[in-house]
Amino acid sequence: MLKSVRKLMTVATMTSSKDQIYAGNLANREAFKFDDAVADVFDDMINRSVPGYRTITKMSGLIASAYSLPNSNLYDLGCSLGSSTLEMRSQDLPENCKIKAIDNSESMLNKFKQAIAEDKNNIPVDFQRIDLEDAKITNASIVLLNWTLQFIAKENRDQVIQNIYNGLLPGGVLLLSEKILIEDPELNQINIELHESFKKANGYSTLEIARKRAALDNVLIPESLTQHKERLLLCGFKTCDIWFRYFNFASLIAIK
Repeated sequence: MLKSVRKLMTVATMTSSKDQIYAGNLANREAFKFDDAVADVFDDMINRSVPGYRTITKMSGLIASAYSLPNSNLYDLGCSLGSSTLEMRSQDLPENCKIKAIDNSESMLNKFKQAIAEDKNNIPVDFQRIDLEDAKITNASIVLLNWTLQFIAKENRDQVIQNIYNGLLPGGVLLLSEKILIEDPELNQINIELHESFKKANGYSTLEIARKRAALDNVLIPESLTQHKERLLLCGFKTCDIWFRYFNFASLIAIK
């Protein structure tokens, strides 16, 4: 374990401009999309917007180290700038593991490739620019699906999870991180307000928060923890549970 913790310090870092997309005159945008403007500020944006982001990406690496199998594939689905891939890559993974990093944003993948070029670790990474619904999951011991399913049309989510399950080896692990809808309306509103306070504490203005909320409307569609758990079990996972939660954001681990 000490060796793994030391290796966490060697992960390549990505440079990112400050996120001001929804500030002042820079806010003339339509629905949220992962274009060049977002890619340029994404690391700053997600750190300031997603509670527990760094914890989850770091633990993704440790979970991969604990559950990955020799000669298997490790998938980072919706990899964006590749923070989770870089954390997995920093670990002492079993022999002949390969990471497959999948995203449909050319802007994100281009910046991710720059980070890989600067990374000192040597686990092979196969980049694939495709829609998640078209991804073929094979011989997988680890699948990361961090803050990605929420951007998939709800009618396609069952099939996405089923494809992941089908491509996992026995004992394989899916890590699913999402913004969640809390079933109790009062508690849901409390957590929304706490999340907005989190963003304000990280320097976002009320106007920026409102503009981004509007841009994400009908783009990011959260579901409840009950919905996520039911889907995972119906697709065949033998067990699943929450391993991390912070306000209305949670991460689940599911085992085949």
